[in-house]
Amino acid sequence: MLRMFEAQAPAKQTATDTITTLSGRLANATLLEDRRAAILGLRSFAKEYPASVASGALRGLIGSLSKDGEDVDTIKVVLETLLMLFSPNEESPEASDDIAMWLADEFTQRQDNITILLDLLEYHDFYSRLYALQLISSISSARPERTQECILSAPLGTTRLVATLDDPRDAVRNAGLLLLTDLTQSSTELQKLVAFESAFDRLFRLIDAEGSLSQGGIIVQDCLSLLANLVRYNNSNQSLFRETGCVAKLTELLPGGPNKKTKGRPVEDEDGWESPEKGKNIWGLLAVLRMFLVTGSVGTAPNQNAFAKSGLLQQVLDIAFSSDSAIPIRAEALYTCADMIRANPRLQEGFAQLQVALPPPPQVPNGTHSPHGNAQAQRLYVIDALLDLTLTAAPSHVFDARFAACECIKAYSYNHVQIRLHFLHRAIEGHKAGEDETPNVLTTLVEGPEGSGIGGSGGDGPLPTVDPHRVWFAAVIVFHLIYEDPEVKHILMGVSEGNEEQGEEVVTCIQALTSNLIAGMLRGADERLPIAYLMLLCGWLFEDAAAVNDFLGEGSTVRSLVDVAARPPAQQQQQQSQGQGAGAATTTLVRGLCAALLGIVYEFSTKDSPIPRRTLQPILTNSLGRERYLDALTQLRQHPLVRDFEVLSSSAAPGGGSGPGGSAPILFDPAFVDLLKDNFSRLARAIDRDPGREQAAHALAAEGGIDRDLVDNLKGTLEAQSRRLEQAEAATLDAQRRADQAVAEQRRAHEERAQEVGRLRAETEAVRRARDLEAREREREARRREEALAADKERLAADKERLAAELDAARKAHRDAETRAAAEAARLSAQLAALRADNGRLEDEAQRATAQARAAQASLGELEAKLAESQRRIAAFAETVQEVERELERNKSEAAEAAAARAKLEEVAGRDREEIRLLAGRVQDRNARVEELEGKVDRVEREKKGMEERLTTKEREVGEKEEAREKTQGELDDLLMVLGDLEEKRTRDKKRLKELGQEVSDGSDDEGDESREESDDDANEDVD
Repeated sequence: MLRMFEAQAPAKQTATDTITTLSGRLANATLLEDRRAAILGLRSFAKEYPASVASGALRGLIGSLSKDGEDVDTIKVVLETLLMLFSPNEESPEASDDIAMWLADEFTQRQDNITILLDLLEYHDFYSRLYALQLISSISSARPERTQECILSAPLGTTRLVATLDDPRDAVRNAGLLLLTDLTQSSTELQKLVAFESAFDRLFRLIDAEGSLSQGGIIVQDCLSLLANLVRYNNSNQSLFRETGCVAKLTELLPGGPNKKTKGRPVEDEDGWESPEKGKNIWGLLAVLRMFLVTGSVGTAPNQNAFAKSGLLQQVLDIAFSSDSAIPIRAEALYTCADMIRANPRLQEGFAQLQVALPPPPQVPNGTHSPHGNAQAQRLYVIDALLDLTLTAAPSHVFDARFAACECIKAYSYNHVQIRLHFLHRAIEGHKAGEDETPNVLTTLVEGPEGSGIGGSGGDGPLPTVDPHRVWFAAVIVFHLIYEDPEVKHILMGVSEGNEEQGEEVVTCIQALTSNLIAGMLRGADERLPIAYLMLLCGWLFEDAAAVNDFLGEGSTVRSLVDVAARPPAQQQQQQSQGQGAGAATTTLVRGLCAALLGIVYEFSTKDSPIPRRTLQPILTNSLGRERYLDALTQLRQHPLVRDFEVLSSSAAPGGGSGPGGSAPILFDPAFVDLLKDNFSRLARAIDRDPGREQAAHALAAEGGIDRDLVDNLKGTLEAQSRRLEQAEAATLDAQRRADQAVAEQRRAHEERAQEVGRLRAETEAVRRARDLEAREREREARRREEALAADKERLAADKERLAAELDAARKAHRDAETRAAAEAARLSAQLAALRADNGRLEDEAQRATAQARAAQASLGELEAKLAESQRRIAAFAETVQEVERELERNKSEAAEAAAARAKLEEVAGRDREEIRLLAGRVQDRNARVEELEGKVDRVEREKKGMEERLTTKEREVGEKEEAREKTQGELDDLLMVLGDLEEKRTRDKKRLKELGQEVSDGSDDEGDESREESDDDANEDVD
């Protein structure tokens, strides 16, 4: 029995069958409720079966967005389903990255699909806007280029996206912010359009609303990311940023700027609380500033001047030297200052006049400071502060800040001869005097590493007794002072140690540096010490015969360098294991640099050198050997720190990883690496050059150098041409910005016109479809209105007559009531007179009667004008009462009877007054009703007149549209005739070509036919 029932049970439906059924229902259903039910069913399968749902119902879901766009609930369910298809469950058997690509292709291959999503941003509904933004983000992640093209082509696409930044709902605003950040990463055109939609002002308002840099969180960082996308390598947007006054807003954001309270936040909260993201926010804004200051960019000089004029340079310097700033922020601030003054002579010259508050030296864990400086912050000129930060021994975690300070000093002297000379003269004077309060680069190099020890321990362990970074930074600074500048080299060669008059040995600066180099290599010091001296000596001796001669004045130096360069790597590794030398990587670098220095010495030596070329060559070829010399240079060139220097330097500075012992793996200066790479082949060939042939540059140096006046004249001419070039570039940039703005405005106007044309077409289509129905209904509606108006008119006339009769009756009743009231008043007056005459002999009662009469007279005086006659009679009675008063003394015994009569009189008078009041109220009600009926009649008359006017207007509009349609049809007929003539001419031309013997493609005929059919179809659609 059970098996029989099981056999009769229906087959179990699978998920695929259900999805197919729901997809068919979505495609074929005509009722909105049926489509919504189908979409809800598909949504339940979207996470687990994304491929099945997408293959069967994707186009139906997209079509529902346009078909059911007015129904908010349906749109919400459709968007949720599409989002689920982009992010299915990872454990789903159908989950695949290809699904997202396929979905994105379906949306981006048709412009209308992206336009539909952008149209949803016009709705104020929360879920419609939020899900539309998230869906566009998912599409952009899969197909970024196509999505950008669709948004550029969509009417008002960027305008709608940027407008989401003003949405008061955080979720919608944040989704729009993230989407704009993704879209503007690689599209310069989108960057310009977004910037021209007041994006800068919107971003600054959003940052301020989020609590600015000090209290903002991840939203502020997203704003900075979008700001970075808009200005990175985009001179047009940078110019717009300057001209719209946004530079002043940067000063308000950074610490130390103008005080500006955040709206909606209590003062105590703003002053007493800081976000954990404050450091990241400040670092991010500094990184944005550096994007305006890219070396070699057209807009860099205007940006530098604008930043300096607004006070940003001093503000960033204060951040760099603030004790409250973390090391990464201080380093980034110093890099920003370096970029802000580099290659700008005016700012370089004014930079040295700035002052900063030097923070206390870093503390070690035991709470003690380094032995240099006081614990109190002091005001110093910025160059002294930078030298103090760079050359003062410090824990290893401060290396990034020291490296950035060194870069700032290099930028200060970059391509500025006068500053180089001034800096060098100050260093020489300070070194000779020995009384500098701040560290001196020459003193640091000449004294060597002995004076660089610090006590205590660093943050991560004990500090070394010698700080190698001091010598390395000093060598880099001096290297940039003398690099490719013979005059500065000559001045520095005049520095010497020792007093000859006192019997001391005189040692030149080059010889002192060389001595420190040899001593460091013999002691097995940190690799940075020999590398620093070797970098400086290579740069100094290159193409300088006088410096080479100075170097060769100490003959043992060459022998020491040859020993290091000739030492095999295996022997050096053995010394490392015995603690006698540096590491294998360091040995390779030092060995190669020693070989390079020997090659430079031989290349630029002369026959007059202390060690002549003919004597120097055998030392190199015999003691060192050509093979080992070339091997040392080759290994140096192939070493990762030299070969991959550009890649490693971008990750190691600033804030790069640390090497052994917590030191950053930065061993070379970029300028020195460029010098090596440009001259490797020259140094490799130097050992093979004939000793009798010297370099041509030496003859020039022997003649005493070049004419400085000529150089100054040429430099003046070059500066004038550079200024003219900058002016031309600025004019070009301004013209480009105006052109971009004009293009953006033209695009916006074109999009608005296209939208308006579409709207007019839709309205025309709606009018065309409704014209026939309106024509049929117009006469029936007019007849119904005329009949209704006639019936209303008759009814109103009857109501008017009836109300007039009621009004006459009411007026007659009012007059009768007035007559009765007058008669009653006369009767009461006569009765009152009789009573007063009877009781006039009583004095006391007469006085009370007089008071009551006066009260009755006051009450009767409030009656309407129609009772005036009664009031006059009461006044006459009052006079009679006054005559009776003379007899009051004789009527005291009858006072009680008069009082009773008075009470009765008051009761009668009260009844009369109440009746008069009721009659007056009824009269007022009648008058009000009459006025209401008259107003209703007037209103009906006005409505009838308005309906007639609207009917006339509609008929006139229908006539105008009919005339426009006939005119358009005529133009289309003319166009079709022209096309026919062109087709006949084309046929004749083809026939003539065939007669002339030329081949004519049949495909062109087909294509022409198809194009004519398409043009005819488009024309018919336009006519419809």
